[in-house]
Amino acid sequence: MGTVFFTGFPGFLGTELLPRILARSAERRAACLVQPKYAELARQRARELQDADPKLEGRIDILEGDISRPGLGLSQAAAPRDGIVEIYHLAAIYDLSVGRESAMRVNVEGTRNVLDFACECPALERFQYVSTCYVSGTHPGLFSEDDLDRGQRFHNFYEETKFLAEVEVQKRMREGLPVTIYRPAVVVGDSRTGTTQKYDGPYSIIRFLLRQPRIAVLPAVGNPSQAEVNVVPRDFVVEAIAFLSGTPGSKNRVYHLADPKPLTVEQMTRELARATGRSLIRVPVPLGAAKLLLAHVPGMRSLIGIPANTLDYFVHPGHYVTTATQAALQAGGVRCPRFPEYAGRLVEFVIAHPEVGSRAMA
Repeated sequence: MGTVFFTGFPGFLGTELLPRILARSAERRAACLVQPKYAELARQRARELQDADPKLEGRIDILEGDISRPGLGLSQAAAPRDGIVEIYHLAAIYDLSVGRESAMRVNVEGTRNVLDFACECPALERFQYVSTCYVSGTHPGLFSEDDLDRGQRFHNFYEETKFLAEVEVQKRMREGLPVTIYRPAVVVGDSRTGTTQKYDGPYSIIRFLLRQPRIAVLPAVGNPSQAEVNVVPRDFVVEAIAFLSGTPGSKNRVYHLADPKPLTVEQMTRELARATGRSLIRVPVPLGAAKLLLAHVPGMRSLIGIPANTLDYFVHPGHYVTTATQAALQAGGVRCPRFPEYAGRLVEFVIAHPEVGSRAMA
């Protein structure tokens, strides 16, 4: 018995993860904390999950609240703490251009509020927290699962506030809260279907190439043959969390859900050119100049379609160590697909779904 308390539903990862967690036990229920403005969407997604799997019927409750409010905006009656055995905290603002005030309120204060809520749950067995590899910020070289504060700076407020949030989570872990932390790399669509909820990161390159003729020009910043872009598909992230969260050995561990052999920028853009049927002409552009043009020259962002802050991830100086994660996932047969295996499906989805936007849920 018991209840799984869930934030981040009906988001991109949460919608796929929730049914996998409930599949472990027919006696467990889910209580999903949802902002009022997303409540109807959440109820619709819950109905869709129940239609797809009748075993979920009546087991998903939608609670209207807000992680940025003390007590999550919930009364004791709305969410009885003594029935909660597991918490999955996925809710955050994933937006590289987010302002610091909003990011602090949701990513840091929101996480602190969920942690406080967790400490009020006497039967809690695990606090499952989704962080990001990019807590590494500007740290150059290797960054392991055991690393966190390496004196790094940050490219944007998203990175900074996810770092500060994980600092809070690890502090509670040291104080005795049973925690598992997952750090995904850049998450793209499903490797089997290409399905995604928004176009950002590598999708900017895909859409830019698709707007060009067969011989396409692509600005190149930094050293494309050296810098890595660590991309992982949604299904890998969901399957990894679903497996690791159910293993006793994952308690008080940090996992890098990243590609152990990421492509360089040059290799990735070559794969995207192949998938879009383009031949590439790369034009070297200094990073600073490229960011200035995209951020300040009228019409340049609309013409190229690549946000200025995305460029930082094409000159990223770090490499994520995944040794412990890979060893743990091997026991469950969970494997990260290589980007060339599914790049074509991402492109096919973009072509078939021009209506999808780039805005994050917030």
